[in-house]
Amino acid sequence: MKDKPVIELRDVWKIYDMGEVRVEALRGINLNVHKGEFVAIQGPSGSGKSTAMNMVGCLDVPSKGHILLDGHDIARLSESQLAQVRGKKIGFIFQKFNLINTLSAQENVMLPLTFLDVPEEKRKQISYKLMETVNLGDRTDHKPNELSGGQQQRVAIARALAVDPEILLADEPTGNLDSKSGETVMHFLEDLHRKGKTIVMVTHDDNLAKFADRIEVLKDGQIVKSLKCYHKDGKNYCEEK
Repeated sequence: MKDKPVIELRDVWKIYDMGEVRVEALRGINLNVHKGEFVAIQGPSGSGKSTAMNMVGCLDVPSKGHILLDGHDIARLSESQLAQVRGKKIGFIFQKFNLINTLSAQENVMLPLTFLDVPEEKRKQISYKLMETVNLGDRTDHKPNELSGGQQQRVAIARALAVDPEILLADEPTGNLDSKSGETVMHFLEDLHRKGKTIVMVTHDDNLAKFADRIEVLKDGQIVKSLKCYHKDGKNYCEEK
């Protein structure tokens, strides 16, 4: 029997009322993510995958339906409670890195720990260890604009891991990178998955999606297909479940 899902979307709808226009961005999504899974949410522009990411990441609440994080319905939480949940349970990796240019790479990694009132010495220890984990131990004092795009994304991964989140949420993590840097970033995510981290990745890219254990394909706000992926002889293969 499988463990209870880390996150569960039950008949989730997201409807935006824009004057005379009513946009159904999500239309009854059902999705379970279990501990240690690597799940890709894939679909073209306008499919609802960004809205789905906002739901999984507790950045928004549904118009209808339920989102359970560790069995707790986030729709019942206030914005301040949602922010606490995000800060402790979910690590975010964004396409545009979202690093603060006036801070060093290590200070960027320390930032989430600052918000959680972790003592300074411990913040330094954790952030330095994470910088070494992403092979940037010799770049701790560099500002983001002194790093390549691939290095900046690795700093962003280290920052996302700072609070040891239950779920790592990656939104088009290689979207602003060249193919070689993108491959390096995907191998880091693959390695984190092998070590037991739960990862949900949003992408439009078939090749990136195949790094996952399974792919949930969205179209017009609904999951239209689920693919199971497997890895053999250094290649990734996916087939419909």
